[in-house]
Amino acid sequence: MPNDLPDDWSSWKDRVDLDTYDARWAAMAEAGHDPHGEAGLVQALLEGGAVLDGGCGTGRVAIELDRRGIDVVGVDPDPDMIAAARAKAPGLRWAAVGLEDLDLPERFGLVVLAGNVIPYADDRAGVVGGCARHLRRGGLLLAGFTLRPGWPTLDEYDAWCAAAGLVPEQRWATWDREPYRGGDYAVSAHRLR
Repeated sequence: MPNDLPDDWSSWKDRVDLDTYDARWAAMAEAGHDPHGEAGLVQALLEGGAVLDGGCGTGRVAIELDRRGIDVVGVDPDPDMIAAARAKAPGLRWAAVGLEDLDLPERFGLVVLAGNVIPYADDRAGVVGGCARHLRRGGLLLAGFTLRPGWPTLDEYDAWCAAAGLVPEQRWATWDREPYRGGDYAVSAHRLR
């Protein structure tokens, strides 16, 4: 467990009340929008095996994957986030650890990094490498993150993936698979060779 979380993460977390954090997803559902686009895309792309929800936060994606019958493990370096996830779904497997330090015995069919896991990481290449180490051969790394000044570019992310033995497969603008034509958010799928 790292002693310090990245400055960007700490700054974000200082502005967020974890007790009401999940209320935004409930409000989205009440307004008729699907708050589970990430889980839907994971379900569509998964070719068997379990899923690793990296940077799982309070567990929203992992809990939805479990509800859909998908075996899932959630990990996050923030112990408060893991405690919130564990409180909501004590029957799921949760671990408070950074992906760069992750050392699980199993290999996954898909690793999902929903939200801004990559930009909030201090060791971004290490996070990608940790994800790749936990994929079975042919497994997918699926990551979505905001593109903004000072945060990783898609070229940087693709280079970290290539260094970890991952090849690009697809890129979308949203978790609903809108084609990526530029913009401030991207969802990328890379496959382990």
